[in-house]
Amino acid sequence: MPVPLAPYPTTPPALYTHAPNGAQSQLACSGCRNLLLYPVGATTVCCAVCNAVTAVPPPGTEMAQLVCGGCHTLIMYIRGATSVQCSCCHTVNLALEANQVAHVYCGNCKMLLMYQHGAGSVKCAVCSFVTLVEASTSINEQKIST
Repeated sequence: MPVPLAPYPTTPPALYTHAPNGAQSQLACSGCRNLLLYPVGATTVCCAVCNAVTAVPPPGTEMAQLVCGGCHTLIMYIRGATSVQCSCCHTVNLALEANQVAHVYCGNCKMLLMYQHGAGSVKCAVCSFVTLVEASTSINEQKIST
């Protein structure tokens, strides 16, 4: 005679509770850098791809992002940090605020370059030409003078 199986629950168990208005937020996985969506109020998020557990920043924390200089991965970080280490290639990237950078065109290939405000020169990543900042007019100075 067959043994009866336990009945299945009628509703699946809740993995997490949703915010009353269904609000969600997002952050990058600390393991594989995939975008993770999570309900507002969660303290950690487990990635479905790599199973890494990522801590959620406290509510009200302003986030910023930059592209890693080593592997070109988009990095999300807490605004105000001075440097950010890439979790993929471990390159330490300078995290500069908008008022700490300036722009200039390369003296050789005319590529738009970004550099730390106050630097004396900047090397182009495309043609390796070194442009003296004092000798050229920056983009910000061009806008002010026109």
